[in-house]
Amino acid sequence: MNSNRKSLNLKNIAAGAFSSLRLLLVLTFLVGVIYPLSVTVIAKLAFPEQANGSLIERDGKVIGSKLLGQTFTEDKYFWGRLSANNYDAVSSGGSNLSIANPKLLEIVNARVEQLKKADPDNTDKIPVDLVTASASGLDPHISLDAAQYQVGRIAKARGMNADEVKKLIDEHINWQSKLNEEPYVNVLELNLALETESEKARSRED
Repeated sequence: MNSNRKSLNLKNIAAGAFSSLRLLLVLTFLVGVIYPLSVTVIAKLAFPEQANGSLIERDGKVIGSKLLGQTFTEDKYFWGRLSANNYDAVSSGGSNLSIANPKLLEIVNARVEQLKKADPDNTDKIPVDLVTASASGLDPHISLDAAQYQVGRIAKARGMNADEVKKLIDEHINWQSKLNEEPYVNVLELNLALETESEKARSRED
């Protein structure tokens, strides 16, 4: 009798294990293969630009993404936020420096000096997002205040009227940010608009 019970228990355990394994394989296939594949196909059909990384092309070449910041250091361009990881999407993250850390103060002061040296006549208050890194280290945007702070330097470097630069800023304010009453602009898109405007000016001169 005991041997029969043991045999029955072993069979039940084996059957339960087989059922669990079968369920695991089915769910793995559904959730790990079918679901992500379906989402990818639907995304590419419905939102092809976003699904491909919101890439920006110029003259047939990919020069960046709307979702990823870049380093701009020339006076003729808008400068973006600092990045603790050089905008590397693989190692996304902030500097993790507290406000009491002397290293953070050193970084902020260095950026302040850089901004003042590039535009010594500018006495406006420097927006905080121009001297601090974002939490992701990938932020492609700056606030409207940060963009307007740089107008004088850019206008001088490009030989443009300050009002022309301000107009470009206004034309590139992210519409979603207007709803939150915290307007911001995409740095790469704004710099491309500057390049386009400069090219138009050169064409008129020729």
